[in-house]
Amino acid sequence: MGESVSLDGRTAVITGAGAGLGRAEALALAAAGARVVVNDMGQAAHDVADEIKAAGGEAIAVTGDVSDWSLGGRLVAEAVSNFGSFDILVNNAGILRDKMIFNLSESDWDDVIRVHLKGHAATSHAAAVHWRAASKTAGGPVFGRVINTSSEAFLFGAAGQPNYSAAKAGITALTLSTAQGLSRYGVTANAICPRARTAMTAEAFGEAAVADDLDPLAPERVGTLVSYLASPASHEITGQVFVVYGKMVALMASPKVENRFDASGSAFTVDELDQQLSSYFTGRGQYETYSAYSVAELEKAALAVD
Repeated sequence: MGESVSLDGRTAVITGAGAGLGRAEALALAAAGARVVVNDMGQAAHDVADEIKAAGGEAIAVTGDVSDWSLGGRLVAEAVSNFGSFDILVNNAGILRDKMIFNLSESDWDDVIRVHLKGHAATSHAAAVHWRAASKTAGGPVFGRVINTSSEAFLFGAAGQPNYSAAKAGITALTLSTAQGLSRYGVTANAICPRARTAMTAEAFGEAAVADDLDPLAPERVGTLVSYLASPASHEITGQVFVVYGKMVALMASPKVENRFDASGSAFTVDELDQQLSSYFTGRGQYETYSAYSVAELEKAALAVD
């Protein structure tokens, strides 16, 4: 306690910030005092930058496709040249190409992996290069925050989203690697699994259920967590995965070893594996897999509105 949640003097780059979650995150960080580089593909980036400036904040728009590796460096350079620093990276940009695995085309796979996973990697790489150099110049740790966007699709292994689920699993692993690789420089990296009603998720969540209060699935609820994770107050939080929606933020535990099977000799035979594993898994429930179906139990409390 006691560390600041203010982002005064900080500069944030937010990808996919022209609408939905990214826009809400950009507005939240700007409200906390950050100067914002708004990235998206077209005019929407300029519209959100103008919205921030109209509210008294500082923002610029940098358009471009996050899967273009060079864009990461351009976003960092624009942050530094326009605002004098680069402190926070929020990776949000993404697309959907939902198909069952038997209907999945090569382009469905490539497009989703390219925008989500490569897009996160491109900007993370550029940010890491900047902060590593800054730390060497400073002779010690610097301020740096990476907030990546994973998904419950990764936790569940969504049947209709093999490409999206795989991309989000990759983003989670990228986050863990980034947290490990940049900790010596003072940089934290965390992933959020948000559930929000946006244009991209309209078919999944439908219309808002609450008319007179903030929608339990409002993107603004996610923006609040992102603003906190971007702040000095979160300096001891890194390599973590949060599920966030409604009035809830849930911290995911790391995978645990459920059981260990050992060969009686120097190596397993197929028959011995059959003896040990087949009996262990006999009658096992459909949802007793590596998927984190326990997350579904959070929903009732998370979406309850007082």
